[in-house]
Formats: sequence, structure tokens, C-alpha cells
Amino acid sequence: MDIELLRTFLEVERLRHFRKASEELFVTQAAVSSRIKLLEETLGVPLFIRQKRQIDLTPEGHRFKRYAERLIAEWRKARHDVSLGQTASQLAVGGTIRVWDAGMQEWVHDVHRTYPELALILEYHTPETLIRKLLDGQLDLGFILEPPQIDIINIVQVAELELVMASTRPDVTVDEAMGDGYISVDWGLSAALQHRRLYPDAVEPSIRIANASVALDFILEFGGAAYFSGREIADEIKSGDVFLVRGAQPIPRSVYAIHPVRTDRLELINDVISEFKYRVSLPKRPRRKKTDS
Repeated sequence: MDIELLRTFLEVERLRHFRKASEELFVTQAAVSSRIKLLEETLGVPLFIRQKRQIDLTPEGHRFKRYAERLIAEWRKARHDVSLGQTASQLAVGGTIRVWDAGMQEWVHDVHRTYPELALILEYHTPETLIRKLLDGQLDLGFILEPPQIDIINIVQVAELELVMASTRPDVTVDEAMGDGYISVDWGLSAALQHRRLYPDAVEPSIRIANASVALDFILEFGGAAYFSGREIADEIKSGDVFLVRGAQPIPRSVYAIHPVRTDRLELINDVISEFKYRVSLPKRPRRKKTDS
């Protein structure tokens, strides 16, 4: 099957629009329509329901999407692997956005320094997508805050994080911090439940942000408070841009590495997992200052 047919199918599914998909793929709209028609004829089923101003997947299209994603990922890994030669190793690693916020970026840098010949494929996904890609073999290793209890997945706790409430105003109480300008950062279900237990009478925040880095930029611009990973705001606390909220209770979170139980890359996976443990346990590396070129 032509890999371009799969890419076209996934673009149409993502954008739900033939013209927009053609622009993304740098082909004509007629070419997109022709590819989808050929794919449907090859499979013998319709993949899209075409209505006047709406395109939706058929039940068959929903089932085929998973296979198309897997085939594209395997093709990408195969091309990457073949181009590396016989001596190089490859590892496909994914993390949730929460884990990237909590220090995964620095772990990637350290892994690259320790294993400069290791070819890395790095992705970030929602927890659900991360687990599915791991089960489908599209990823070799994943990092997540709330791991699934599945027999064929090995779970290794690699780090303990401490979420702390911080505010752009100095010396404020919890009640003051959780007033106007308080932001709910999505640190996962267990963190949300712990937050509710700690502050049962708190008013629901008017602003919710899934990404802690985005939330930090927001309060630095407009003022406010939120829960952040303590190590990720170390620089801002030191510079006096944010302050720990007086009387606020920390919320502990664990980071887990997950990988298939049966894998031919177990030794390599264990080595890079140990690098994550080493890195996250250390103080955050200072950010590099941008210089004018």
C-alpha cells in the first residue's frame, strides 16, 4: 500500500477538510480526493461520511485510523533505522506534557551526551495515546505520571516530584493566593483529588491550563498563583519573580517509566532510565540566557 495514501487519510481525518488537507500535503484537492477514493476501493469500505459542510469518519474509518497511525510510525522508524547503518541504535521515547514540564527535556540532553551515537525519536502525547503507542510497538519507552496497570507493561518509578503553590505576590496566604488570578494546572487526576482534599472550600478557578510552562508564563505576564513542580520554578524563586505561598501544602507526584515487558532493547532501556533518575534527582540546571547574534 502506498504510504502517501495513509498520510493523506490521516490528514483528512485530522483536519476534516479535503482542501485544508491538500494545502498541508502540497497537492491539489483533486489529488487528495483521488487518493482517498483509491484507499477506499483498496479496502472495500467507505472511510468518510461526506456531508454538505462536514466530513466524519465511518465506523470502518475509526477502526482503520489506528492501523494507519501504526503503519506510518513503523515506516518512519524503518527509514530512520535503515539510514543509521548497522552499528547505531535507535530508541523511540514518548512522554506526557506533564513529564516534559517536570524535567524530561534535561534528561534528553543528558542521554544524548552519554550516548551520542543513540538515535532518538522523541514525542509527547496524552496519557491515553502514549499507552496505545507503547502497546502498538510505536514507542519503546514512555514516561508518565499515572501508569496503567497492564500485565505486559513494566512500570519503574524514576522520580519523586513536589508540586508547590507559588504566587507572583510575596508573603501571601493560601486564601489570598487562591482568590483572583489563581490558575488550575492539570497535573493529573490524583493531583486534582489531593488538591480538592486540601482545599475543599476553594472556589473553582476561572482559568485552567494543561501545560505548567504555559501557566508559569501566564502568571509572570498577568500575575496570579498556581501549583508548579518545585524544581521547575527554582530560577524564578531565586530571581524573585515568584514566591512560595505561605501555609500551602505540597502535593507529591511520582514519575514512572513504562516499557513493554518483552523487548529486545531492555538493557538500553534500563540504562537510559537510570539517566532519568540521576537527572531528576538533581537541582534544575539554570536556563541559558539568550544572546543577540
